[in-house]
Amino acid sequence: MAQYAVIIYEEETPGGVADIPPDVMAAHEALPGRIVEAGGRDVAGMALEPTSTARSVRGGVITDGPFIEAKEAIAGVFIIEARDLDHATSLAAMTPIMAGGVEVRPLLDFQVAAAGPDTEGVA
Repeated sequence: MAQYAVIIYEEETPGGVADIPPDVMAAHEALPGRIVEAGGRDVAGMALEPTSTARSVRGGVITDGPFIEAKEAIAGVFIIEARDLDHATSLAAMTPIMAGGVEVRPLLDFQVAAAGPDTEGVA
């Protein structure tokens, strides 16, 4: 099975994780089991601290926070294994979201990519 990153976008709240309703938090905790039940595999997952804790490095210059001004920020990311992009998208659609959305992206397998252009290039 190929690996995919599921990137979670949400509106930031002043209280961060403390502002997540208990039912949404419970749904996040149940997500790995639901992914397995649907034929995938949850490889890893992490929530991110608020953008106020971030630093960016561009051209060797370090600044506080992200450069992008947006209503939604990356709230977390997890890695799943799925049969194909359609399957990964259906698994990602199970992610409990309060006001944002998710992005699903295939992970590049550098060993496959180094083998040449005739390969698919995803894990």
